[in-house]
Amino acid sequence: MAILFGFMAIVFALLKEKGTMLIGGFNTLPKEKIEKYDKEKMSCDQRNAFVVWIVVFVIGALISYFVSTYAATVAFIIWLILFFRDFHFGTEKAFEKYRK
Repeated sequence: MAILFGFMAIVFALLKEKGTMLIGGFNTLPKEKIEKYDKEKMSCDQRNAFVVWIVVFVIGALISYFVSTYAATVAFIIWLILFFRDFHFGTEKAFEKYRK
């Protein structure tokens, strides 16, 4: 999973503002609503989230290899917490912190 997240972090880093088209729910908003949001900050935050997820999985893999296999389970649980912290069902709530 860390490799997949690494690939996605690179994609968001390269696409910058255009990377927001890959964020679920944002690309379905009408054009006039899309213009009300800071697309550069959204893309940067998504890239940073992927990097944090990579770090969690790599540390979990290393600890799992050298100390205990249960570390992988702990890393996955930590990732789930981080993932669902930023998960929202409504587009308004999901993107409200990015309003201009």
